[in-house]
Amino acid sequence: MRPAWLFAASALLASATQAAPLTFDAALRLAEQDAPSLAAKALDVAAARSSAVAAGRLPDPKLRLGLDNFPVSGPPAWRFGPESMTMATLGVMQDVPNAGKRRSARDRAAADIGAAEASGRLETRDVRLGAALAWIDLHYAERRLAALDEVDRALAPLRGAAPAQLVSGAVRPAQALEAEQLTAVLGDRRAELISAAAKARSELARWTGDAFAEVIGAPPSYDLAPARLRAGLDGLPTLTAYDALTHQADADLAAARAEKHPDWSWDLTYQRRDPMWGDMVSLGATVSLPVFAGKRQDPLIVARAASASRVRLEREAARRQVRSALDTDLADLTRLRDRLARADTLLVPLAKRRADLDTASYAAGSAGLGDVLQAFLALADTHIDRLDREAELTREAARIALTYGTDAP
Repeated sequence: MRPAWLFAASALLASATQAAPLTFDAALRLAEQDAPSLAAKALDVAAARSSAVAAGRLPDPKLRLGLDNFPVSGPPAWRFGPESMTMATLGVMQDVPNAGKRRSARDRAAADIGAAEASGRLETRDVRLGAALAWIDLHYAERRLAALDEVDRALAPLRGAAPAQLVSGAVRPAQALEAEQLTAVLGDRRAELISAAAKARSELARWTGDAFAEVIGAPPSYDLAPARLRAGLDGLPTLTAYDALTHQADADLAAARAEKHPDWSWDLTYQRRDPMWGDMVSLGATVSLPVFAGKRQDPLIVARAASASRVRLEREAARRQVRSALDTDLADLTRLRDRLARADTLLVPLAKRRADLDTASYAAGSAGLGDVLQAFLALADTHIDRLDREAELTREAARIALTYGTDAP
């Protein structure tokens, strides 16, 4: 038995290993390796492949044991006699479905494998996307906290000057409280940001399985060429899943049509009689007669053909929806880029300039402490707003890349 301290050391080592910071690419790889849903999809594919081995095979042969021509009435009833035709039989029977049925069964099995693989690709996309967005959310939550801390450090000398100014009479008592109010406001902002970071870390742990997930490195940068994204729509997991459904529907239609062709079976029987008569062997064949197709096979063929057409129409509807969604998302991406550019070129420089000017005015005695504090609070809001815009742009770019196109930054 292993000692308790060894178990504790192993747990600490595992925690330390899990706590290693994750880059964006590492988080996506870990999510793919750890996701239980992907393991479940892999089992679906394995099950479909295993089932395909038996598809289209002949059914198991049948062993026939019997007693034929045993009398139950008349003088020889219930007994064996030398002139009796009673015989013990031993035979084997084999059903042989027509070639179309066996071929359609193999096609359906192949389509089932394709459907399982398509479902796995859809799940892989969802897992990668979930991990990507969680990593981005945590990355920017920590950057927002860092920006707030930077402004808080810049405000520390000003807050420290408030009591001295109150003693000297430079400010009214009510004005001296503004520093404490600002501290409370910043505390609320920090609490909100800490909560957002905790939620993002929890979401990242959901996808990666790492309860101590930390992020490191730069956020992803994608080359989103609209023409290339539009050209690759037919290869998206959403549409290839419909392709797999189409193959399944076609296989079902082929199976329904194969019902109009006869099946057959054969049997070989050994018949043992009284030695004075000798033994016999019988060989026979049976053929099905689909002579009432109008009320049996044809309605099923019509139903399967309608289902195949429905799947094709649904795929076209899905393709149009994906194309429309892509165009909408690209338009949103352009809007988000413009918002971030305005923050970089106008909002942040203006807020910084206002804080600098109010600080200079305060030093010259032409502005109050409250004016400076409010200017710095506005600067903090502007920095955080700028990070919000960058985070939204990065999230949208990652979502477009992982949903519609290449998943490599």
